[in-house]
Amino acid sequence: MDKAATFRQTILNPAKLRVFMLKSLPMAYLAGLRVVALTAEEAAVTVPFKYLTKNPFRSIYFACLSMAAEMASGVLAMQHIQAAAGSVSMLVVGLQAEFTKKAVGLVTFDCADGGLIAEAIRESRATGEGCPVVCTSTGRDEAGDVVATFRITWSFRAKKA
Repeated sequence: MDKAATFRQTILNPAKLRVFMLKSLPMAYLAGLRVVALTAEEAAVTVPFKYLTKNPFRSIYFACLSMAAEMASGVLAMQHIQAAAGSVSMLVVGLQAEFTKKAVGLVTFDCADGGLIAEAIRESRATGEGCPVVCTSTGRDEAGDVVATFRITWSFRAKKA
């Protein structure tokens, strides 16, 4: 089994995801984020409305929405980095957000930019330079209505051997 498939299997296993988040992303663990889908092209991450994610306006706090949006694109990136030969660093270098509806209940963020991420990693490995990619994560409530759209700019840079 290749490294990307092993990573995907780990992230999609609820118990292993909790251990990974507790170790590497403790705030995401506390907020109750879950990766509910992960392929080479897209990922989906949920964030629940609960005591630790609420704001005084009885909706999900924007920082918790940001975490879920970033994680949707971030797990895609981590998966593609696992598949790449050699080390590649990744870093968020920009963020834009639009909020269109009050976020209550369970919100699911989808990101379908796996192809863009894979191409940026290939380009960085070929040139040795950093390569930015703007990933879009769209959050929908349980009724399917868009509550927020995030554009997260990642920079990928292949590390020298």
